Parts: sequence; structure tokens; C-alpha cells
Amino acid sequence: MKRYHDWLIQKLNDPEESAEYLNAALEDGDKEMFLVALKNVAEAHGGMAKLSRKLNLNRPNLYKALSKDGNPEIKTLTRILNDFGLQLAVVAKPKAA
Repeated sequence: MKRYHDWLIQKLNDPEESAEYLNAALEDGDKEMFLVALKNVAEAHGGMAKLSRKLNLNRPNLYKALSKDGNPEIKTLTRILNDFGLQLAVVAKPKAA
């Protein structure tokens, strides 16, 4: 039987699955959860070392930015998401019924 984490990482290789996963993490408004989710997506796409090489970002700084206490700049988030085939977007909230 596969462990949950292994199953999750396999699913997150798909940009559509990654987008849903990251959006779910954002819904709670918990920055730490979002950053953990983003690290999981990075793992699914080859890991932090590969990401730092592809984006020409300092690896320790990338780990720090995506840590629970991290505070990545929007430029860094945009570059990371772009590498995963994703983009940032602002959408209107659904109107209350």
C-alpha cells in the first residue's frame, strides 16, 4: 500500500491537481499551510534543488522562503508557480445567498 505522501506527490505532478491543492490551502487563509502545500508541489515537480537550479535561485533562500516562517515575495511566488505551469490570479468572491 502506498503511503499518503507518496500518493499526494504523484497526484501533484498534474498542474490541475496542483492548482486545486494550492487553492484549497489558500481557502483557510493560513500562510503556513499554503507554504507547506507549495513545498509539496515543488517536491512533485522534482524537488527544491531542481527548482532552485531552474529558477537560478539560491537554494537555502528558497527553502527559507517556503518554510512555515517564510515570507516569499510575490515575484518569487510568480516564478515558482510559473515553473509548475500555474499562475496567480485574483477572482471575485461568490455573492452571499
